[in-house]
Amino acid sequence: MNDPTGIVAAANVAAGGKPAKSDSDILTVARARLDMAVAALAESREDEIDDLRFYAGSPDNHWQWPADVLATRGAVQGQTINARPTLTINKLPQHVRQVTNDMRQNRPGAKVIPVDDNADVEVAEIFNGMIRHIEYISDADVAYDTACENQVSYGEGYITLMTEYCDENTFDQDIKIGRIRNSFSVYMDPLIQDPTGADAKYCFITEDLTKAEYERQYPDAAPISTLQSLGVGDQSISNWLNEDTVRIASYYYIDYDKTKLNLYPGNQSAFEGTPEDKMLKGMFEKPIKSRISERPRVMYCKINGYEILEQKEWAGKWIPVIRVIGNEFEVDGRIYISGLVRNAKDAQRMYNYWVSQEAEMLALAPKAPFIGYGGQFEGYEDKWKTANTNNWPYLEVNPDVTDGQGAVLPLPQRAQPPMASSGLLQAKAGASEDIKSTTGQYNASLGMGSNERSGKAILARQREGDVGTFHYGDNLTRAVRHVARQLVDLIPKIYDTQRIARIIGEDGETKMVKINPDQPQPVNKIMDQNGIVIEKIYNPGVGKYDVVATTGPGYATKRQEALEAMAQLLQGNPQLWSVAGDLFVKNMDWPGAQEMSKRFAKTIDPKFLSDGEDDPALQAAQQQIQAMGAEMEQMYQMIQNVGKSIEMQDLERKDFEAQIKLYDAETKRIAAVQAGMTEEQIQDIAMGVVAAAMESQNTVNQMPDMREESMPMEMMPPEMPPEQMMPPQGMPQ
Repeated sequence: MNDPTGIVAAANVAAGGKPAKSDSDILTVARARLDMAVAALAESREDEIDDLRFYAGSPDNHWQWPADVLATRGAVQGQTINARPTLTINKLPQHVRQVTNDMRQNRPGAKVIPVDDNADVEVAEIFNGMIRHIEYISDADVAYDTACENQVSYGEGYITLMTEYCDENTFDQDIKIGRIRNSFSVYMDPLIQDPTGADAKYCFITEDLTKAEYERQYPDAAPISTLQSLGVGDQSISNWLNEDTVRIASYYYIDYDKTKLNLYPGNQSAFEGTPEDKMLKGMFEKPIKSRISERPRVMYCKINGYEILEQKEWAGKWIPVIRVIGNEFEVDGRIYISGLVRNAKDAQRMYNYWVSQEAEMLALAPKAPFIGYGGQFEGYEDKWKTANTNNWPYLEVNPDVTDGQGAVLPLPQRAQPPMASSGLLQAKAGASEDIKSTTGQYNASLGMGSNERSGKAILARQREGDVGTFHYGDNLTRAVRHVARQLVDLIPKIYDTQRIARIIGEDGETKMVKINPDQPQPVNKIMDQNGIVIEKIYNPGVGKYDVVATTGPGYATKRQEALEAMAQLLQGNPQLWSVAGDLFVKNMDWPGAQEMSKRFAKTIDPKFLSDGEDDPALQAAQQQIQAMGAEMEQMYQMIQNVGKSIEMQDLERKDFEAQIKLYDAETKRIAAVQAGMTEEQIQDIAMGVVAAAMESQNTVNQMPDMREESMPMEMMPPEMPPEQMMPPQGMPQ
């Protein structure tokens, strides 16, 4: 694996290539990059971990109480008699889940669209169906929800992509969307600008394996003892190993190949040395211009800090780790990340303190005593002494008559019980309001009633909280869009063989489609003899496609909304049952609804049920139109032939008239000069005229052959017998 002597690198240079990177070079760069990422994120992640602990605080762990405060309020030398209450009334999970559960109800999605002339809308729908299938087999909702929970609570979450073989007996692979539960195990390039990390140059995902598991997965790796001895005194390597576990990392990085790019006429380009470049050079001899192009490649390594355990090239053009960010700040060149909890921590601490203070005041206040006159309790002292602890069914007193008129004294009365201070109650209420203001969620967002009466007013108040936390959902939507963009890039590269792929529609229905990456067109439609499409084969590798993000309720929620809307519509218009009653029943969830919908559809006029393509009347009309088109084409050809025949006859007639005029002119000329000529001269002229006439006659005799080729038989003139052909006037018989 290593090349300490440099022989391999020298051989590569001698062969005309660039020196190959050795394993030691890759590991050195990896350790340096990891140290840089740890240093860049260390300060922010300390606060993030504290946010996570604070968010997970409970009455059992007291994580929301500062350690120095707990030390002064707890037991002293094992005595709890003087301990002060430290109550934890954690309100933050309600505010966090108000955001995360809203995202679960309105899950972000992605829609693939074509962007160039070679792309096809049908293939874009196939992409959408394949992405839904990948999300289904990957339980992608778990990955999205985990990233969302981490993003909102302490500021950053991550999603990853991976490939797996379909089973142990095939080389076909499936793409999976993976969950990263611990965001602190990801160290991404701190110099990124894109919130999703699309421009990252490297990324680490660390995991800890037990030594036994490490040796099972990588039996050919160096022994643990070797790693321990070689790691002494090396701070970089010591980060990778402790006594019980071995830390390994999935290391992605971008590598660049510098290659000459040639441009040829017709805006055709190809990299130097490729088959396309050789073909274009054969056609155009030399390129118009050239430049050096850096071709990025995503490389993947599994490393333990000292040794490369696995190494390969990733098929996609992006590092398959997608970041979901909450709040991000750059202060004095350092990155600080936070979530919803950060600004609410002090308000939550104050609420816990005032609740504890209220409990302490009420607990330490003396119990309200009974007040009566002396002598009233005489004889009943035992019961009155235990009146605050025992639930006696009755208590007796002496009437104690003190004046001579026999007046009876009033019964003993309990003193006013101790009440909490009004200032304490106001402080507690103020802390509760501070939690709402720091999280951007007020009473309406939390389901508390107010003076709003109309539904529109209630929605407007609830929208205030949605606007205050909208950026969390928007950042998650960006991440899901980047996931879909990577899947669009990966699908043609991973599904590179002919296969039957499963796609899932928006309504959850599944169907199978054929994928052929070798066909040149995006969609190949196979038709029968009647021109009806019986099968479609797709090639997702042809054309360019992009992704747009969508956010809204899931299909099940939309179906419920559609059911309610249709119920109101049918209630007000009962006549619509005969047109759309089957759709109303189809959206119901009770058992047998789908069967009832099919039976109900049989009672509806077929013309309302046809979708256009399967309508028999429409298919018959299309066939009739095709037949009429064929007849019109035949008639058009006949008209063209007739037109050509008429034009040919007109040309022959004009040529014959010209010959007649020529003969007539020659006859008149001969007659004009005949008087002054000798008999020999006249005979020579006559012989020349006859010769010219015979030559013209041969030309005319060839013309019927042309007519026979261009004119229909029924339109050709009848041949004239030689004895009926008369020479022009003045010609010799």
